[in-house]
Amino acid sequence: MLVVDEAHYVKNPDAARSQAVQAAVKRSQRTSFLTGTPMENRVEEFRTLVGYLQPSVARSVSAQDAVAGAKTFRRAVAPVYLRRNQEDVLTELPDKIEIESWVQLSATDEARYEAAVSKRNLMAMRQAPFSTPSSAKLERLRDLVEEAAQDGMKVLVFSYFLDTLGLIHEALGDAVVGTITGAVPPAMRQQLVDDFAKRPGHAVLLSQIEAGGVGINMQAASVVVLTEPQWKPSTEEQAIARAHRMGQVRTVQVHRLLAKDCIDERIREIQEGKRLLFDEFARKSEAKHADRRAVDATDHRPDVLDDESVPVAQRVVAAEQYRLGLDGTSRR
Repeated sequence: MLVVDEAHYVKNPDAARSQAVQAAVKRSQRTSFLTGTPMENRVEEFRTLVGYLQPSVARSVSAQDAVAGAKTFRRAVAPVYLRRNQEDVLTELPDKIEIESWVQLSATDEARYEAAVSKRNLMAMRQAPFSTPSSAKLERLRDLVEEAAQDGMKVLVFSYFLDTLGLIHEALGDAVVGTITGAVPPAMRQQLVDDFAKRPGHAVLLSQIEAGGVGINMQAASVVVLTEPQWKPSTEEQAIARAHRMGQVRTVQVHRLLAKDCIDERIREIQEGKRLLFDEFARKSEAKHADRRAVDATDHRPDVLDDESVPVAQRVVAAEQYRLGLDGTSRR
C-alpha cells in the first residue's frame, strides 16, 4: 500500500515529483492520498489527483461539472473522495479567532511602493508595506507581540519574504527563538520548534510560509501572525493549521497584517474568488472625493484590466500603476 501525504503537491502532472508518484501508484496494489486542499485554484487540479487513483472516475468529471452544480460534482467523485473537516473529527479543538489588522502605509513605505509599481516589480510591491523600521505593519506587529508577552503566550510569525523576517527579528530581539527558512535542514527546523516549545512563557518563532507552513506541528503557539496576504488562501490555512491542530489547548488568535491602498487589497480580492475588477476604478459619484480619478475627464480604464487572457500578476501590476497614475497618463 502506498500513502501519499500532502498530495496536493502532485497536482501538476508534468512535474517530476508527480511523475515519480504516478509510477509508484502503478506499482502499488492500493493507494491513499491525504490532503486538506485537493483543489487550490481550479477543478482541473482535483481531476488530476483523482486520475492517479481511479482514471475512470477522472474521465467522468470535468470543470463543467463544478459549474453545473456542486452536487453533480460531489456525486461524481464520491467513489474516490472522502472529506472530513476539523469540526467533524476534532470536537475538542479550541476556537480560532481570525482578525484582519488594516494599517495605512507610512510615508516611506508609500514612496517605496509607488517606485515598485512604476518599475512593474511585483515582488517589491508585495514587500513595500513591510520594508522599513517605521512600517505601520511592524508597529502593529510589535503591539501584538507585546500583548502576547503580557499574557505569556507564544507567537508564530509567517512571511513569504526573508527580508521581512530579518526586519522583524531585528525589531523583536531576544524574544525570537529563531527563523525557519527553506535553507534550514529538516532536523534543524524541528530543533527550532522544540526550543520554541520548551522556552518558558513568551517566545516568538519566525518562519517563511512556504518552509514552515506544512509538515511541522507548532501547538505551543497560540498567536499566529501573517505579515502579508498570499496568492492562495490554502497557503495561509496550512500555516495557521501548524498551531490550530490536535494538541492545541488554547484559543488560537490569527492576525492578518494588511495595508490599505496597495496590492494587499488586490490579493485579498483574488483570495475571495472575485474577478480581477477593482472597485477603485468604478466608484459611484458620492465617492468622488475619495479618488482623484473621479474628477478627471481624461481618465481611461486600460483594457488590459479586463482581459482574462493576461496573467493575473500582470493585471495586478497594471491596475496599481493605473490607480497611482504611473502608467503614462496624467491624472494628478
